[in-house]
Amino acid sequence: MRLLLAKSIVIIGLALSLQGCETLEGFMSKDSKSAKEDEYKDWDEQRFHQQAKEALDNKNYSKAVTLYESMEARYPFGDYTPQAQLNVAYAYYKNDDPEAAIAAADRFIKTHPRNSHVDYAYYLKGLINYNRGIGFIDRFLPTDASQRDPGPARDSFDNFKELITRFPNSPYNEDAKQRMTALRNNLAMHEVHVADFYMRRKAYVAAVNRANHVIKEYDRTPAVPIALQIMQDGYRKMGLDDLAADAERVFQSNYPNGAPMGDYKDDGMIQKTWDALGLDH
Repeated sequence: MRLLLAKSIVIIGLALSLQGCETLEGFMSKDSKSAKEDEYKDWDEQRFHQQAKEALDNKNYSKAVTLYESMEARYPFGDYTPQAQLNVAYAYYKNDDPEAAIAAADRFIKTHPRNSHVDYAYYLKGLINYNRGIGFIDRFLPTDASQRDPGPARDSFDNFKELITRFPNSPYNEDAKQRMTALRNNLAMHEVHVADFYMRRKAYVAAVNRANHVIKEYDRTPAVPIALQIMQDGYRKMGLDDLAADAERVFQSNYPNGAPMGDYKDDGMIQKTWDALGLDH
C-alpha cells in the first residue's frame, strides 16, 4: 500500500513538473514572439524591404523569410509587397523548403497574374522541382537512379513548358529549354533503368514494353540505343526471333558503329551513361 502511494506521488509530481515546463515554454515562446514584434514595431515598409534584401543577399534565407513575411503582414498592400511575395518564394527555395517555395510562387501567380515578373515565378517553380529530391548523398556518392521518384522531373518539365508557352519572349526560356532537354534525358534513362530491372528478373514482356515506350516517347535521347538493345535481348529470351531481328535492324540502321555508350549488358553501363549525362547535378 505504501509502495503504491509512493508511486502515485511520484507520478503526480512528474505530471505537474511537465505541465509547468510546458507552461514556462509557452510563456517563453510568447515572450520571444512579443520581443520580435517589438523589434519591428517602428519599422516602415522601406526598412523591412532593405533589411530583407540584405539578408537575402547575405544568404541568410531563414531571416529573409521572417522579414518578408513580417513585412507582408504589416503592409499587405504596400509598394514592395509583390516583390516581397516573389522574394520569399526564392528564399524558401534556397532554405531547402520546396513545398513552401512552390506554395509562395503559386500564390504570387494567382495574386499578380499580370505582374512584369510573373514569368520568373513559373521559372522558379520549374527550378524548385528540377532540384527537388537531389540531396547531399545523391550529388556526391553513386546511387541507383532507377530507384528515384521521377515525379519531380515530370513536374519540372511541365513547369518549364508552361513558362515557354505562356511567355515566349521570357529571358528565362533559354535556360528552361536546356533544362527540359536534360529532364527528358533523365526521364528516358529512368525508363531504361526500369526495363533493365525487369530483364534481370526475367520479366521479359514488361522489359520489352518499357523499352518500346522509350523509343516511342523519348526519341533522339541517349536512352534509345539502350532500349533497342533491351528489346533485342528480350525478344530473343521469349523466342520471338523475327521481332528481335527487326529491333536489331533498326539498331544497325541508326547506330552502325554500335551504341555510343557501349553494350547495355556491360556491368555498370547504364549508370555510366547516367553519370556521363550529368543527370544528377
